[in-house]
Amino acid sequence: MSQQTVTLPVQGMTCAACAQRIEKVLNRLPGVSANVSFASESARIDFDPAQQDVTALRGAIGKAGFAVPEASLQLAVSGMTCVACAQRIEKVLNRLPGVAANVNFATETASVHFPAGSLQADAVIAAIRRAGYDATLQSDDSAERSARERQHYQRELAWFGLSLLLTLPFAGEMWMMAGGSGQHGWLPRMWQLALATPVQLLVGWRFYRGAWLALRGGAANMDVLVALGTSMAWLWSAWVTLGGRHDLYVYFEASTVIITLVLMGKLLEARAKRRTAGAIESLLALSPKTARVERDGQLLELAIAQLQAGDLVIVRHGERLAVDGEVEAGQAVLDESLLTGESLPVERTVGDRVYAGTQNSGGMLKVRARSVGSHTQLAAIVRAVAEAQGSKAPIQALADRIAAVFVPAVLSIALLTFLLSGWLLADWPRAIIHAVAVLVIACPCALGLATPTAVMVGMGNGARRGVLFRNATALQHAAELDLLVVDKTGTLTVGKPQLTDIVPLTAGDEAQWLAWAAALEQGAEHPLAQAVLAAASARQLPLAAVEGFAATIGKGVDATLPGVGRLRLGTPDWVLGEVPAAAQPLYAAGKTVLALSRDGEAQALLALADQLRPTSPQAVQRLAELGVKVAMLTGDKPETAATIAHQAGIGEVHAGQSPQDKAAQIRQWQAQGLRVAMVGDGINDAPALAAANVSFAMGAGADVAIEAADVTLMHGDLLHLADAIRLSRATMGKIRQNLFFAFVYNVLGIPLAALGMLNPVIAGAAMAASSVSVVSNSLLLRRWR
Repeated sequence: MSQQTVTLPVQGMTCAACAQRIEKVLNRLPGVSANVSFASESARIDFDPAQQDVTALRGAIGKAGFAVPEASLQLAVSGMTCVACAQRIEKVLNRLPGVAANVNFATETASVHFPAGSLQADAVIAAIRRAGYDATLQSDDSAERSARERQHYQRELAWFGLSLLLTLPFAGEMWMMAGGSGQHGWLPRMWQLALATPVQLLVGWRFYRGAWLALRGGAANMDVLVALGTSMAWLWSAWVTLGGRHDLYVYFEASTVIITLVLMGKLLEARAKRRTAGAIESLLALSPKTARVERDGQLLELAIAQLQAGDLVIVRHGERLAVDGEVEAGQAVLDESLLTGESLPVERTVGDRVYAGTQNSGGMLKVRARSVGSHTQLAAIVRAVAEAQGSKAPIQALADRIAAVFVPAVLSIALLTFLLSGWLLADWPRAIIHAVAVLVIACPCALGLATPTAVMVGMGNGARRGVLFRNATALQHAAELDLLVVDKTGTLTVGKPQLTDIVPLTAGDEAQWLAWAAALEQGAEHPLAQAVLAAASARQLPLAAVEGFAATIGKGVDATLPGVGRLRLGTPDWVLGEVPAAAQPLYAAGKTVLALSRDGEAQALLALADQLRPTSPQAVQRLAELGVKVAMLTGDKPETAATIAHQAGIGEVHAGQSPQDKAAQIRQWQAQGLRVAMVGDGINDAPALAAANVSFAMGAGADVAIEAADVTLMHGDLLHLADAIRLSRATMGKIRQNLFFAFVYNVLGIPLAALGMLNPVIAGAAMAASSVSVVSNSLLLRRWR
């Protein structure tokens, strides 16, 4: 397999060690050879396209804790008639330098990612047009998109109405063939020619155009099958009619009915596909159309598009918030369930952050807008869900490989059917009909819709319940898990530890020790640091500035405090070189212990305790029922970890683990054949997250790092992780059902058509029904709870 090369810019590297870290992460991927330069802040990557793509490479760098600045385009693509069209466009786009494109036949969209500044939208659209299709930038205006979709649907409905009107007179002809005399002749042949020709050449012109564009681009799609099949029937019948050959049959009804049924199938398919996008519509519906704004002492009602950051927005009882912002006055109870997954209303007052899409269930607020329009948290979630719905699951690779050779194979079978039938039956007109039936029954639409429709409905259902899958790959991997690795703080526990004890190790002032510890932790985001700072704030202790600050991941921090000396705060063995006896009772009580030293001399122990989430034991039990084992990897001491693990019902615990130790342990489990998931914060656990098969982030509202993990649980509860696995398994079950039915349909239909046991009209009806049935089966996922 020929190698491809891409150079990606990398942000966030602070030293050569960062470049080495990224290089190791990339080189662990199958088929990848990477060279990362700290000087140029870039990664040159050679990869096997059969094993990796640019999206996976970017994802690996992101999991390592760094960023690949990129630009992206969301395009609305027109002209696709089957999955082969989507594959053709995808191949064309992925040949552009550094481009990672995914074309979704179900949503008729293309998601294109490329290094920032390397490409323009016009170049991408031009490439699609050269391939024989058309594309436009997808609008963020949902009303505009809906109006455009309605216009397109109405045009298609009008063409179908014309086709149906011209086809109805052939019903009598079909009745005579099926249940009457078994002969043609109810309609005069010249009338049949007059009715069938507009259907074939006007209504069916789309198939000729699509077939020509596909063949010009070196591909073959459904249009080729329909155009060739109906043209054979119509041309034969026209030649017989105009030549006055009354001794031969005509098959005008076959060509007209097939075209009409194909159009009907496309209409039903489009109507069903619109329902699969219901998640996006329901999320967009959370945003109100107008908002009350106080400007210059006047109360104005403005459209959402007119709002600006800094506006003072009035939110009354029963209204939804239109902006992300901070409460400046008032008090209210907000329902944030559709945005965060939190089922209970929450109270918000002055100084609290609030978000667009949440509903005021009681009270009134004045909110200072910080983010408006496309910059709100709700808009970010909509974009994330839309992009995830358009992604491909690995299971679709089989369908894609088959679709790539499907149409050429069908054309070969149809030709062979024509030659063998004509030779064996000595009836070339009947041989034509057998070949037409093969061409019509073999539409690959059902195959192309099997995976994306189920992915759209499954991910949409999850989004409505606060479970956001980053892409379809994460959806599939979540369904296949054997082992879930959890951290302790913020996952099994509430994540807000409190300082409970200060144990002296020498003579001194307890308040002074706490002030020193807080000075070291100021500015830190870790929950333990926040607990120390909160305790110092409660005692109104001043925070002095430190110098020469240094942090050791997984161990602690040290710095120089002017006038005091070199201070160090962290795990007792790291700070003191040993664990003092005074720490043992604290560990036995399930507390986390930090040691404080001054110029190498022990000062005190700080004990912090975090409460177990009430739902954690239930979540562990539910995961066990799903066949997923839970293990804990934590940097805490064995005593603390064992206490929390016992309370949660977890049997396997690995304590005292550094970030590198966690990643090594995950790889060890994977070497045993286990598929491993990791729950972490996406920063301190970056090595472990990069090593895991799928990673989860837990949080709520704006605290959720949507880009930090494969799956984001908007409501920070391990119980919802079990729901995410259940949903992913239900979705994968639907995908397998759809693929089975699509394969069986073709495996049974093509031989029957080749043997002359399937009338072309019935083949056309079956082809239309197959696509609709696959989409309808996917829609059953909407009932998942």
